[in-house]
Amino acid sequence: MSVASNSILAGRDGSRHGLAAYEYFDCDHGCDAVKLLPGEYYATDQNMLLTTVLGSCVAACLRDPVAGVGGMNHFMLPAAGPDTLVDPRAAMRYGVHAMDALLAALYAGGARRERLEAKAFGGGMVLNDMKIARIGEANTDFLRRYLADRGIALVAEDLGDRCPRRVNYFPSSGRVLVRRFKRHDKDLAERELALARTLARAEAAARTSAAAVRHGQGVE
Repeated sequence: MSVASNSILAGRDGSRHGLAAYEYFDCDHGCDAVKLLPGEYYATDQNMLLTTVLGSCVAACLRDPVAGVGGMNHFMLPAAGPDTLVDPRAAMRYGVHAMDALLAALYAGGARRERLEAKAFGGGMVLNDMKIARIGEANTDFLRRYLADRGIALVAEDLGDRCPRRVNYFPSSGRVLVRRFKRHDKDLAERELALARTLARAEAAARTSAAAVRHGQGVE
């Protein structure tokens, strides 16, 4: 039984925002599998595969080898944006919420922070766009700080560079298979461009908010 199926993971409103739901049987590895999309997470105590494809996004893979529970998330940006106030489901796009949700799921399954080991992937500059480059770097920097602040060991990583990646994670053993792609597909390119637009809107909103504060204080 996957930890993710435990009702303790439901939100206070009874929802499971960000819980990955695409389950299938992976014939190549002979086990059940879950495919994570951006803004999703999954935790399990079963011998199964968790997989995702990353560009500038980052996936954290965490595991407690003693409790036998592990999981993965896939986040798009580091800090929460204004859209989370309108749509709580949007929160899982952001690293701070994605990490908190994954840790809560692991703790519900018996994990302890001092035993956790983390592996991190993604954060690549897959398009020739400086905004995309900043997103990948920001995601990477956020994750490293988050783990360090909580004393969680980062035991392996494949971060940065210019290539998209497919990550296959086996939480029962901690084994990871990473496939780097020389090219990115249309869906990934469109997702990366959407991220750049999201970042541009967030920066514009921040500038507007800062200007309003300065104006209210009589600076302008």
